Order: sequence, then structure tokens, then C-alpha cells
Amino acid sequence: MSDTTYEAATETTASGKPTALLYTIIGGSLATAISTFLAWTWTTAFPGDLTIYGYPAPLQLLTLVGAIVTTAFALSALGIKGFGWLTPTGARQATWFMALGTFAATLYTAISIIVELGALVDLEPGAAFAVIAAAVPAIAAYKLPDDTRKAAPAKQLPSWAEILIITAVFALGLYVVTFGIDTDDKEPQLFIAYLILVTFGTLAVFKSGLADRMSVITANNRQVTVMATLAAAIAFPFIQQSGDTYTLIAVNILIFATVALGLNIVVGLAGLLDLGYVAFLGVGAYTAALVSGAASSAFGVQFPFWAAVLAGMAASLVFGVVIGAPTLRLRGDYLAIVTLGFGEIFRIAMGNLDGTSGPKITNGPNGIPNIPQLEFFGYNFGEPHTILGVTLGAYANYYLLMILVMALVIVVFARAQNSRIGRAWVAIREDETAATAMGINGFRVKLIAFALGAALAGLAGTVQAHVNTTVVPENYVFAGPVPPNSAFLLAAVILGGMGTIRGPILGSALLFLIPAKLQFLQDYQLLGFGLALILLMRFRPEGLIANKRAKLEYHDDTADQAPTGPVTAKAGA
Repeated sequence: MSDTTYEAATETTASGKPTALLYTIIGGSLATAISTFLAWTWTTAFPGDLTIYGYPAPLQLLTLVGAIVTTAFALSALGIKGFGWLTPTGARQATWFMALGTFAATLYTAISIIVELGALVDLEPGAAFAVIAAAVPAIAAYKLPDDTRKAAPAKQLPSWAEILIITAVFALGLYVVTFGIDTDDKEPQLFIAYLILVTFGTLAVFKSGLADRMSVITANNRQVTVMATLAAAIAFPFIQQSGDTYTLIAVNILIFATVALGLNIVVGLAGLLDLGYVAFLGVGAYTAALVSGAASSAFGVQFPFWAAVLAGMAASLVFGVVIGAPTLRLRGDYLAIVTLGFGEIFRIAMGNLDGTSGPKITNGPNGIPNIPQLEFFGYNFGEPHTILGVTLGAYANYYLLMILVMALVIVVFARAQNSRIGRAWVAIREDETAATAMGINGFRVKLIAFALGAALAGLAGTVQAHVNTTVVPENYVFAGPVPPNSAFLLAAVILGGMGTIRGPILGSALLFLIPAKLQFLQDYQLLGFGLALILLMRFRPEGLIANKRAKLEYHDDTADQAPTGPVTAKAGA
């Protein structure tokens, strides 16, 4: 910790009240940690077995982690040497959010025990002790004086140290994500508590300034960051505790995210509201199903996968041009209504090509089943394979394939965004009339965006057809209980952050993972997503991960603040 930061922390804790509050936070957090080694209920009927003394169950482990992190933030606020780096922009908000998240997760667990087992007496004294102990740091942290400050310039670290930090952060992130995906579907209590703690923990990390410091380190080591991201993604199926059970969720998230990135070109960069985008995914999937040797295919041909991919992308691209050519002269709501109509036309047309209402091509509502598994050079994706001593199932094989597809789509998106055509898209999005006056051919630029976005969706559709082994029209609707569909794709782009790469990926992961793990909420998920979008538009209209332009556009206070330090400047970039 720098001398400036240490002096600021010392001055903050010079009076008796903040120091007493910080010691209260530390004491309460330590008591909370101790409570996780006690039994919280007397019966094993509650999922997760919270009856064991001396060994925390997964639900108790969440409380234990929250208590430890809260203690670390409080020690940083006290100015303890070795902890100052945790809070470069202030410890009060970070400590409060972490303590509040720990209390919320603990309280939720206690309430779940009462509701699940039906009586207050089902709580052991350890649970009551945990709730009371976790409440103490949350209350004390709220009473702390605000110590928000501008981060001091970070100490220059050697390259090997920054690489170690990047490696450690990505390893930790991989463990956190894997923990959430691997939670048992029969134990929704664990996943909900996990969501609570991760949400508040993420807020704490951002409020502490650690996220900005990490962005500076990654910006200085872009190649290492890319390699670490790829390594963490590839390592996911190798560390699955439950084999191939939950890898299917990861595969579908990648498919969903790939399609969302394609839509991000249309909506996020070019500013075109497309409500029928899922149809392009369907075109790619149907094309792959028809040319991949399925027994019910009307063509009776079997292309190699690379040829099926090209065919699916080409068909989606043509479909995008056919839709875009007559409609892209419209703007705003009119364009949205027309694209919504074309999306429904595609679904209805696929249902009518059954040999009765139209030519027999797609088998109508029955779809095209029994699509063969992919095979590359003798490597069958539908069979388990042992790699590095780990047995990978069929979904793990497709997961690794989707990693490559995702990497390709990210490269295409990044190159297009930073190209001359990408700048033209942004100009069209901001003010089409002004862009046209400056010599940009608006129609041609928008048509390229439509075609490129459609081609990327078709690429994902070719893989989706083989993963699901069947294609039916009901998979490609505007809104439905199972993503991806047009409404969820648009929500993923808006929720994550339009015009960014990480935003739609994060939005897709959240919108797919939460319904998949909390299946009892499926009847209310549209209501939940609607409320989430309303809250997002109110408190963070630029999305969870926003680019610099969106931050300046939606927050006047940040627009008026000129960056004065090297850390702030790099973090903003």
C-alpha cells in the first residue's frame, strides 16, 4: 500500500467511532465464520446436510467466504499493512456491500430451512447465531463514514507479477462460475444463495476500485489476458465434478452468446431494432439439418461439417439480405414491426413445409429429427473421449467446438467494430440524417450490418442443430419459455451492454443460467426479466458492461470529470 493511501486510512480511523465500528465488523465477521462450523439444522431432510459440526456444507461455505472477504475489507479500512491494496478507492462501500451480501445469504438460508421443513424449531442454535453474527457487520459497515477517494497511482509491478495476478484472477473466476453451474438442480436454495453473494461481492469489488486496477493490468498484458481467458474457458469441462451433466448448460450459453453478439452488430453498433433475429439462427439450423445426412431430410445429402457451416452461414446471409433490402429504408418502430413479422413468417413457413400445406422439405411441425453427430477426422462428437486422463462426454466435445466458434465471432465483431464500416455503423446509430449528409450510404451500411449479423447467427445455428439433434419450428419464436428467442436475445444485448463484446456474453449467461437452475420460476421468468430491465434502465441504462461512450452519455457526472491520473485514464479506456 502506498504511503498516501495508508495515511488516508489512518486519518479516517483516527477518531474512536470509526475504529470501534471497524473492530465490530471484524469481530462480527469472525463470529460469522465460526458459526459455519456449527450445525444449522438437526435433520438431513433439508438439502445440503447442514447437520455436521466442524465441516461447512456448501451453503455454509458461502457464508464463510463472505465473512472472510468482509474481514479483509475491514482490515484494509483500518490501515493494516498488507491489506491496503484491497480498497484503492475507499473501503466503506466495499465493506458494506460484502457484509450485506453475507447477511442476506445467511438469512435466506435460515428462512429456507424454516419454510422447507415447516417449523422454526428446525433451526439449530448455530443458524440463529450465524444470522445474528452476520447482521452485526452489515449494520456497523452502514454506519461507517464515507471514505471514497480517487485511487492513488498504482505501484508499477514487474511483468511476472502482473501475469501471476491475471492467472490467479482467472483461476478464481473459473472456480466461482463452475461452482454456480455445478449446483444441484434439486437444491435451488444453494444457487439462490450463490447468486446473492456473487451479486453483492461483485458490487463490492467494483466499489473498492479493484476492478479498475485489474483493468489496468489486463490492458498492459493483452496477449496474456486473451490466453488466460481461452485457457480458463477450455479448462471448464476438465474440472466438472458431475461429468457431462451440466456441460449442456455451458454449451447452450455459448450458442446463446454467439447469436447475441451477432445481434449486437445490428442493434448495438448499427442501432437497428430487430425483433425477429432468431429466424437467422433457425435458417442456419435448418440448413445444417437438411445437408447433414438426417434420415428425414428432403435432400438426402451429407456434407462435411465445414461445408454445412458454410451452407448455413450463406443461407442466413441471403435470408438477411432478402429481409433487409426491402425493409431497411424504414426506421425505428416501423423497422421493428416489419422484422417481427418476418420472424413469425419464417416460423410459420417452416411449419407449413410438410407436404400438405406446402412442399415437403422440413416435415412441418414435426421438424427434422435424428441429425447425425459431428465427426472430424474420426473424432465422433457424440461419443465420450478420454483426454489428459479426463473423460469428456458429448456435450463437452460440443462445448470445445463452441469455444472456437465464439472466438471466431469475437474476432469478427472486434475487427468490424474498429473498421471503417464499424465507425459508419456508429454514425448511423447516433444520427442517420447527419451521417448521410456526411456522405455515408446509410442503406448499404445497414444492409451490411444485417447480412453480417445474420451470417454469425447462422454459424451458431449449424452447431445448435447437431447439439439438439433435432430442429423444430417452435424453437424459433419471438418470446417463449426457453431461450434463445428474439426477446431474450434482445434482452441479453441490452442487459449486458450494447456495442461491447463482454456485455452480451454476460447477459446471455445470466438469462440462460438463471432459468436453467431455477426451473420452478419458469412461469414467472418473463415477469422477472421485465422487472430486471426496468430496474436496469432506471439505475444503469448503459448495461452491466458499458463502453466509454455510453457511460458519458448516460451519466452527466462522469462526463464532467476529466481524468487526471494515469490509473483513471487507463481504467476508463
